[in-house]
Amino acid sequence: MKYRDGIFATLALAVTSVALAGVVYTDAYSQAAKAEVSGLRALTHQVENGETVACVDTAMMPGATVQR
Repeated sequence: MKYRDGIFATLALAVTSVALAGVVYTDAYSQAAKAEVSGLRALTHQVENGETVACVDTAMMPGATVQR
């Protein structure tokens, strides 16, 4: 049982490593990172300019006005 768990863990680590390498080498990771950064920049720009931002939980936004 002990050896079987070790073999399973080793195989799982190997498969995970191959999958991660595949994501990194296909530029899917860099495209997702660029999309996330551009979205964060757009959100930061809106907040800095004082524009109204839709939020589900307004309790997390100190000093925010609630529009209903």
